[in-house]
Amino acid sequence: MTDYLAATMTMLGPAQNRYADPAAWDRLHAELGIRLPTDYQTLVDAYAPIQLNGHLYLHHPATERWNLGQRIRDRVRAWSDVCWDDLDPDEDPRLLFGLAELTFGTCDGLWPIAGTDRGETLFLVAGHGTAPWLLVEDGEGGWARYDMSFAEWLYRYLIGEDMAGPNTAAFYPGPVQLCRLPMTADERPEPWSGPDRGM
Repeated sequence: MTDYLAATMTMLGPAQNRYADPAAWDRLHAELGIRLPTDYQTLVDAYAPIQLNGHLYLHHPATERWNLGQRIRDRVRAWSDVCWDDLDPDEDPRLLFGLAELTFGTCDGLWPIAGTDRGETLFLVAGHGTAPWLLVEDGEGGWARYDMSFAEWLYRYLIGEDMAGPNTAAFYPGPVQLCRLPMTADERPEPWSGPDRGM
């Protein structure tokens, strides 16, 4: 069985851990009222704030800019304002995935934990008594469910699988392209490449 956390970190290269801070995660979890998955925390601590392969953004709870807690709060507010009453049945995530209701930022709701510049949003679904799973909205009203860990989802995303529904692959051959996000107005993005991965 594949260790997706290790496999993903091998593709991304050595962990940077520039902002790793257990207290920041404790504060975030207390504020949210849920615990984010350990593999997600490990990857965020290792690399974030970062953009991966030109599209996927990961924020961090210990930074002022690109702050994960602020990003989650902002996205929860935005998604909570969407009217869900007039959806076609094939676009209603409640009907598609058996959700009793559609809430954002609640104990049984959807938590926006990552997104892309293509409009895709990755949600953690962390209901009581169930293993967390992921929903992805493709930016155009399409939804896809992934019963896997964040590390597995990210691994599959980076190797070019459709990870936001059909025909959504964002594969780039060669090493993964990473870009450290600027932390002040005077800084510039810092791109670099992960190790060769034979792709």
